[in-house]
Amino acid sequence: MRKLTLFIVSDSVGETADLVAKAAACQFRQDLETVSMKRFSHVEDESQLREIAYLAKQQQAIIIYTLVKSSMREKLKQECQLHGLNCIDLLGPVINGISDSLDEKPKEEPGLVRQLDEDYFKKIEAIEFAVKYDDGRDPRGVKKADIVLVGVSRTSKTPLSQYLAHRSFKVANVPLVPEVDPPEELYEIDPKKCFGLVISPNVLNSIRKERLIALGLKDDANYARIERIKQELDHFEKVVSKIGCKVIDVSNRAVEETANLILSELSNRRI
Repeated sequence: MRKLTLFIVSDSVGETADLVAKAAACQFRQDLETVSMKRFSHVEDESQLREIAYLAKQQQAIIIYTLVKSSMREKLKQECQLHGLNCIDLLGPVINGISDSLDEKPKEEPGLVRQLDEDYFKKIEAIEFAVKYDDGRDPRGVKKADIVLVGVSRTSKTPLSQYLAHRSFKVANVPLVPEVDPPEELYEIDPKKCFGLVISPNVLNSIRKERLIALGLKDDANYARIERIKQELDHFEKVVSKIGCKVIDVSNRAVEETANLILSELSNRRI
């Protein structure tokens, strides 16, 4: 049985070509131990292509490649023709077809799909983090978070956490209630990553009344009374003063506006 030798050539990691090559090889060789596969990753210049083609000639290998730059694809094709090699371009026809359909030139930047995958999984991880450490469920999340939000009930902590999570930030939020001591972790973290959310007593009163009505309850419960709200806000002021964190007034702000203020603050600090 003739030995099957495959050279996988890519200007990125080469996982795509590797998977396709294995899937195709399985149609001829169920035992992949009889298939020799060598991957050439991060191929960036034409001199590398010449060397690969020379080695492929010596080993009678088939070259399977995913190169995003048209000049590199053309060069490898020429080298394969020069040496009489069988070469298979996996990306070129697809890129050219999409380019023709969109009447748009491709970026020709290696590794973009891997970057997109990494960004996607980072975002999913941040969303799961925000759910896990929402509403002070587990104070351990405070130390693990990129951003920590503190505030009294109905100051948009949860929707703000989710909004920031979709921007790939790990966010934990902690509700502040006079009868419950804040977790010690709040006083142990860098105050620069903590943001206190404050709100006008009258605005909060209105929000809480609407919440009670939506739940089918009377709107004069202690939860919505001005006296109770002021007591909670006084407690909030004491806690954030002790933390030393920045406070943002969310009284008349949409979640997106508050998020942008936080992101702007973080960006300015990095600068």
